[in-house]
Amino acid sequence: MDTNKFLILDGVAPTMKKKKIVNIGIAVIVCLLIGFLSSFATQSSVNDWYLTLNKPSFNPPNEIFAPVWTILYTLMGISAGIVWSKGFHHIWVKTALYHFAFQLLFNALWSIVFFGLKSPLLALLIILTLLTLIMLTIKWFKVVSKIAAYLLIPYLLWVCFAAVLNYNIWLLN
Repeated sequence: MDTNKFLILDGVAPTMKKKKIVNIGIAVIVCLLIGFLSSFATQSSVNDWYLTLNKPSFNPPNEIFAPVWTILYTLMGISAGIVWSKGFHHIWVKTALYHFAFQLLFNALWSIVFFGLKSPLLALLIILTLLTLIMLTIKWFKVVSKIAAYLLIPYLLWVCFAAVLNYNIWLLN
């Protein structure tokens, strides 16, 4: 059987599948790059200033953060790529991706403020804003693709945990 006929019968032309894969790949790379660049701020103080902070009993070991964030940035990229593949010319896709980009900016800003500027209070305000932006992003992603929206739920849950952690670190210090 001709694979092109199979793909077209499947409801998606081969070029559309390739476009979706490319969009997802680019979005994953962008998200991982943002995470990588944010990690410079984190590394600047995670082995000195952060060690001196009083932390709550539920604070995870430092080794947990890099793998968790790698998974989350990958899921975020897949999610954004799925939305992007629906066509940037659609107003809902543009709106969803603008929200995504804005929350990604606040995601990076949190690392810079918490670790770079060593300001748990300002970081707390940023992470609360980030939570709001993530929820809005999920809302808009759901308009375009439910799967894309659901892929952001682990990210939302982790940032909720990070907000509680940030709050407790601020209280304890």
